[in-house]
Amino acid sequence: MPKKLLPLAALCLALSACTTLPFTAGQPSSSQAVAPYRDQVDLSGRLNVVYQKNDKPESATVNFTWQQTAQRTDVTLFSPVGSTLATIAVTPQEAVLEQSGKPPRSAPDVDTLSARLLGWSLPVSGLRDWLQGHAVGDDGKRFVASPQNDHVTTRDGWRLRYVSWQDGSDTTPGAVPQPRRIDAERNASAQADAVSLRIVLDPVPATTAP
Repeated sequence: MPKKLLPLAALCLALSACTTLPFTAGQPSSSQAVAPYRDQVDLSGRLNVVYQKNDKPESATVNFTWQQTAQRTDVTLFSPVGSTLATIAVTPQEAVLEQSGKPPRSAPDVDTLSARLLGWSLPVSGLRDWLQGHAVGDDGKRFVASPQNDHVTTRDGWRLRYVSWQDGSDTTPGAVPQPRRIDAERNASAQADAVSLRIVLDPVPATTAP
């Protein structure tokens, strides 16, 4: 290469190195946090769980619907082919779990109840926050997720990571990011077995900032 072209080539390489990478689907460019917490939500999605049973790792994949109000949470779990596996109703007084062909079972603690009947723990009280991108950290402070602040360890020992997002920011100015995939993991302790969850939420209409 002629000497007089060397500075030009070096400049081109420097500019190409500084070029912004293409936008990756599911990772919104917005640094905005998720919307404020709502008592009433209606969601659906898919849940994969890995847990221990008889000291051996087991896994299951279910579809679910989630209906939440200030005083009640209703969860329905479906098999991949659409049959109902269980329904769970949680109020401040009790949790009731029903399975086809079996009498309803109730307990004050839904985590313990689901672990006993399903084989794995479904942390409904935590999910009321997590599905919206909120949690209480192990420092007792309120955590609000964003694409740039996407992980936290909760006060009850769950490690959460917001892996991907749905926000519509490429088409809706001011759109607020909403969780798309959430990974949650808890180590074994004297009170509970180890379990990890992968939650993928179905798309919902984009929320626009006020």
